Amino acid sequence: MKTPNKSNKNKEVNDFINKRTLSVAPMLDWTDRHYRYMARVITRNAWLYTEMINANAIIHGNSDKLLAYHPQEQPIALQLGGSDPAALAQAAKIAAGYAYNEINLNCGCPSPRVQQGAFGACLMREVALVAQCLNAMQEAVSIPVTIKHRIGLDKETAYQPLADFVGTLREQTACRVFIVHARNAWLEGLSPKDNRDIPPLRYDYVYRLKQEFPDLEIILNGGVTTNEQISQHLQYVDGVMVGREAYHNPMLMRSWDAEFYGSRQPAVEYDALVEQLINYTQQQLAEPDNSLRHMARHYLGLMHGLQGARQWRRMLSDATLLKNNDAGLIATAWQAVTNSSISQSVSI
Repeated sequence: MKTPNKSNKNKEVNDFINKRTLSVAPMLDWTDRHYRYMARVITRNAWLYTEMINANAIIHGNSDKLLAYHPQEQPIALQLGGSDPAALAQAAKIAAGYAYNEINLNCGCPSPRVQQGAFGACLMREVALVAQCLNAMQEAVSIPVTIKHRIGLDKETAYQPLADFVGTLREQTACRVFIVHARNAWLEGLSPKDNRDIPPLRYDYVYRLKQEFPDLEIILNGGVTTNEQISQHLQYVDGVMVGREAYHNPMLMRSWDAEFYGSRQPAVEYDALVEQLINYTQQQLAEPDNSLRHMARHYLGLMHGLQGARQWRRMLSDATLLKNNDAGLIATAWQAVTNSSISQSVSI
């Protein structure tokens, strides 16, 4: 793993600052640096977000282990969790030294563990504190500070509390990018998993925010699974953030650069992608504390929809095969996919 130059100011990357048309959501235990590297090979333009990292962990822990990433991952945003303005400012300042392009405050996670720390979605009840947190971070860094939140809490169904929350932050902070998960967060009675599925989606609330606050950059998140849905949402908001579908079916992102960014560069071919992942994995395995199992788990959905996808998943999740930490297993799994495709063509 490479640590970006802490004084680097990459103009080409900074040109992406106002182009959050598409992004991959921060997902705990999923969007680590190994997943993000793969995603960046597939899409050159979409924004990538880290897992939520507790501000105190950055301050008191190993910042290199928590914050270092492959330079190719940019544009990349760090999502912070916390509710202490001073701690968040200190963590943001540390993170800015790693050339992150954005710092994002989590006000959307409903997990009980996060609630015990008095941050995440429960912060939506304390807009004054959220404003203090955003202002403290923005004073500490020169890069954009943004927020990710829900449309509401528990069984509140009215639109106005959401508009009041956003409007207050618009007036009291410099934050101009609001990433809005279009579901309520139920702080009691639902697990974090259920909170991603059971509260109904209200895309119309996110659309209304953009209408009411046209000067803000409004990014819609929640339940997006197809590029057709993305196109529909982009008629009403500035950007779309995709979560679980981008993880389980990462080649969904393959057309993003051409379809949504107007790129003329050809989309990555499967064989070229596999080759890059093999090279990356070999490099990572040369460093301590890395394992093929930890990296390969992110690759399981790559062949979604292809002949041989089952063999690919089976081989890259086989504990016996993975324990050797041999990146050649990826090549072997890819050969099984290509052999299946050849066999299918012959049979037809």
